[in-house]
Amino acid sequence: MSDYFLYTTPLDPLARPLIEGLTFEYDSRYGDVLREPGAPREIDRYAPEVFAPPHGNFVLLLRDGIAIGGGAFMRHDERTAELKRVWTHGALRRQGLASRVLAELEAQVLRQGYERIYLTTGFRQPEAVGLYRSHGYTALFGDVADPETPRKLPFEKHLAQWSAQARPDTVLSEAVSR
Repeated sequence: MSDYFLYTTPLDPLARPLIEGLTFEYDSRYGDVLREPGAPREIDRYAPEVFAPPHGNFVLLLRDGIAIGGGAFMRHDERTAELKRVWTHGALRRQGLASRVLAELEAQVLRQGYERIYLTTGFRQPEAVGLYRSHGYTALFGDVADPETPRKLPFEKHLAQWSAQARPDTVLSEAVSR
């Protein structure tokens, strides 16, 4: 079993499991609950180009040539990248794959010169909320709202203190060798 990261595009045929998996997740958890009338589905909101260098990137975690995880980021503002599309294969969850993808994305965000990460997740994704909190992300929302109230849950992470503790190339090497 060989795992490795591949930087590519959402249009790559290898990305199909990620796109199909995310589409299923979004549709089954939310349907049209968070979508404004006439707005595109979440998976269709962004052109593939926004996830391309120099302002973004798209990565797959491959195992024996098959996508088992991945994620992307795009420019949010001059110093902030916005994470999108973080995903792991449904049959392989709770094995630390999302943590590996997140660490790889954070390292690439730093390599591309950003200082901060912003992201949103949905109110019906408690596992994502737990992932981001356990990796040092600060919730930009209050916990007092009804957990079934339709809303996006924003997070941020300032990478300056993180980059002082671990060099991005070290994180990449560790992630690939696991």
